[in-house]
Amino acid sequence: MSLFDVLKEKVTGKQLKIVFPEGLDDRILTAVSRLASEGIMTPVVVGNKEEVSQKASELGLSLAGVEVYDPSSYPEMDELVAAFVERRKGKATEEDARKILLDENYFGTMLVYLNKAHGLVSGAAHSTADTVRPALQIIKTKPGVKKTSGVFIMVREDEKYVFADCAINISPDSQDLAEIAIESARTAAMFDIDPRVAMLSFSTKGSAKSPETEKVVGATKIAQELEPTLVLDGEFQFDAAFVPSVAEKKAPGSVLKGDANVFVFPSLEAGNIGYKIAQRLGNFEAVGPILQGLNAPVNDLSRGCNDEDVYKLALITAAQAL
Repeated sequence: MSLFDVLKEKVTGKQLKIVFPEGLDDRILTAVSRLASEGIMTPVVVGNKEEVSQKASELGLSLAGVEVYDPSSYPEMDELVAAFVERRKGKATEEDARKILLDENYFGTMLVYLNKAHGLVSGAAHSTADTVRPALQIIKTKPGVKKTSGVFIMVREDEKYVFADCAINISPDSQDLAEIAIESARTAAMFDIDPRVAMLSFSTKGSAKSPETEKVVGATKIAQELEPTLVLDGEFQFDAAFVPSVAEKKAPGSVLKGDANVFVFPSLEAGNIGYKIAQRLGNFEAVGPILQGLNAPVNDLSRGCNDEDVYKLALITAAQAL
């Protein structure tokens, strides 16, 4: 059974609602029509009902089982406004809130915050910042997590790996990397990956010393102290984390034996370059970015996505909501 068949089985019948703020995007409408017709979840599309219906009709799509919410006429807007003002703690007046919540991403995020929906998928027509900013302001990170991070699940036939952080934090410090490692392990477990976490660097166990390598050494110690039962080690070059014969030579005493499946990169540029190399040269499917560390699931699509990407990220978001 494929990864997405497993996810579909997990979330179907759980009566989950996922919000899609970009209600006039062809790819979004195609995906939500499929999700609803398969009975997997109740998609909530944000937009003008007449315009959304007309666009769906033009595309030959059924919106049966899809709910359409228009911020300009939403009957419970007063509740959203009051909650937003309270959440922003003096940074927004009621007048400000009424304007801000006409923005589809802010509106959709408030639905998730108030448990009127279980998660949100956006980014087909918006930047990552447009998707993530409302989540950070409203939903915020979980207790003990200072920053959200973005991971990709790398899939090739029966192989599944987690790459982090490939989307959000440009230059994480040791504490950030430790948090990313722990959250990535939790994400891995959600996809039935028994996490074995490698903290990556250009050095293996002191083969080079620099501020960059020491940052990873520090992150490894912090993560091990925070989650002592987690199989995690570093610092590792990728080959020492992935190839058993190399691991035996470079790190013979490690709990990792060249069998890591969760890879924490030391910087965003390393992670972003790494996942794209695996995707383009290794023919891995890169699923994500999946945002982690938030109090409720909000996920960001690539603006170059297709409707299949939307469908799959919706399944992931629903699984996170469980």
